[in-house]
Amino acid sequence: MDFNKHIRVKDDVADALAAGKAVVALESTIISHGMPYPKNVETAKTVERIVRDGGAVPATIAILGGKIKIGLEPDELEYLGTAEDVLKASRRDLGHIVANGLNGATTVAATMIAANLAGIRVFVTGGIGGVHRGAENSFDISADLQELSNTDVAVICAGAKSILDIGLTLEYLETMGVPVAGFRTNELPAFYTRHSGFNIDYQYDTAAEVAASLQTKWDLGLHGGMVIGNPIPEQFEMDPKVIDGAINQALNEADARGIKGKETTPFLLDRVKQLTGGDSLESNIELVYNNARVGTAIAVELANL
Repeated sequence: MDFNKHIRVKDDVADALAAGKAVVALESTIISHGMPYPKNVETAKTVERIVRDGGAVPATIAILGGKIKIGLEPDELEYLGTAEDVLKASRRDLGHIVANGLNGATTVAATMIAANLAGIRVFVTGGIGGVHRGAENSFDISADLQELSNTDVAVICAGAKSILDIGLTLEYLETMGVPVAGFRTNELPAFYTRHSGFNIDYQYDTAAEVAASLQTKWDLGLHGGMVIGNPIPEQFEMDPKVIDGAINQALNEADARGIKGKETTPFLLDRVKQLTGGDSLESNIELVYNNARVGTAIAVELANL
């Protein structure tokens, strides 16, 4: 279905939205820039299956040939996982990529924008972007955070990526009025590990509690999303000393090479994967699966309200 001339909504997604059924938005940067092939495509397909098994319709979002696609076909997932011409698309890039008929994989911010345009209220990802370490000098702050303050989409994640400054990220979210909740935890998870040491605003123990809070927030006209931090399952958690050591080494290497801006996160995640012998990749995959289960349950509860 053509939502407008720039947006194409996959039929099963359009049907679910029209019927008021649960839909879960999924990003595509994790496919094109976050994991190696074929793990990226396998993970994307498994996440979609988890969403379906949980009673919702998955809507993986990307830009292909200048069209924002809300829901992808299997061959399109495969293309994203293998093509060399897929740009990393955040808010600032959407107009350029669409106008010029290019291909783009959507970040958290861009996925939120596209989901909101289609009327999807729940989005599952791995980890949100945030304030980068050393941001007091670089001013490197992800556009994800401002999008969370403006766009009515809930983001289920394993916290902020642990390559970031988690304390400053939380401070920024507080300043922007973004509620940060923990799913069965009272601290923000640190992506590869369950604990960051940073307490957060609220703890919810059921998907119904999260859905009720979201619906009430939006009923009150309070625009913006919510961060729902969902810890990685304990059996897949990494040793904090190992992951912190790898992150610090990767950060030093990025600084030495002059890697900045949107190239920073893909470089750091790939380098951490190398330094941990691939363990971080497996943890990344498992936390995404876990987020998909929780996010789907929240989307189902929200659709029932």
